[in-house]
Amino acid sequence: MEIVLASCVGILFACAIFMILRRSVARLVIGLIILSNAANLLIFTAAGTTHGKPPLIDETTKTVMAGIADPLPQALVLTAIVIAFGVLAFAVVLIRRAYEEIGSDDISQMRDTDT
Repeated sequence: MEIVLASCVGILFACAIFMILRRSVARLVIGLIILSNAANLLIFTAAGTTHGKPPLIDETTKTVMAGIADPLPQALVLTAIVIAFGVLAFAVVLIRRAYEEIGSDDISQMRDTDT
């Protein structure tokens, strides 16, 4: 299962780099979204997958048993998803405003308006 997840991470990173290298700002933002999803999946893959075990410890158990899911990667990914959503919302508004001002989403045309 981890080989499949690692392959998915590699494919997502490759797609994200391809999208980031395009000249369109909209494709750049889509590439950043794919990159953040690939990073989240990488965190889950590196932490290891534990199926059917909650990240909880019984009240009677005083030590951590083997096979319990680690809650730290889950919390990190949840936080990263919320931050990525905020960045996405800001980027969409920024792209729309830039398109209204310039009339194009080409990065080279946006550089020409800096002077």
